[in-house]
Amino acid sequence: MDPISLVMIALIGVLIIFMFRNGKKRRQAMEQLQSGLRPGAGVMLQSGIFGIVESVDEENNRVTILSGDSTLVVHRNAIGQITDPVDAPVVEEPVVAPDDDPEFSPKVVEEEIVVIDEDRRAAESDTAERSAEEGDDRPNGEAPKA
Repeated sequence: MDPISLVMIALIGVLIIFMFRNGKKRRQAMEQLQSGLRPGAGVMLQSGIFGIVESVDEENNRVTILSGDSTLVVHRNAIGQITDPVDAPVVEEPVVAPDDDPEFSPKVVEEEIVVIDEDRRAAESDTAERSAEEGDDRPNGEAPKA
């Protein structure tokens, strides 16, 4: 193959790559535009008419627009751009820290502490009963005096 043919094939390949990239960018821009269609958003139709979105019918691909005193029903693709976007309500998800795992929550730890305290109290009462039987006058926990 001669060098001119290789250059021509390379140029055709580059053109095809740019066509795919351009199509992908257009598709993403259209998806972003369609996702921003919410009631209250200011839009401009491709014909140059400005209005405010009243409702969006996803099933029939229709948008009802209020322009001045008139109400227009247009196809979704007739919208050229969104001039005044409406902010989507921010849904805050609770942030779960690693130590907020329910398996290791303070409630579980408190129940374990209560069980340990009950075991300790039972052991102390057993010790107190034994010392009372033996006639020991010392309170619980005190060492014998030397």
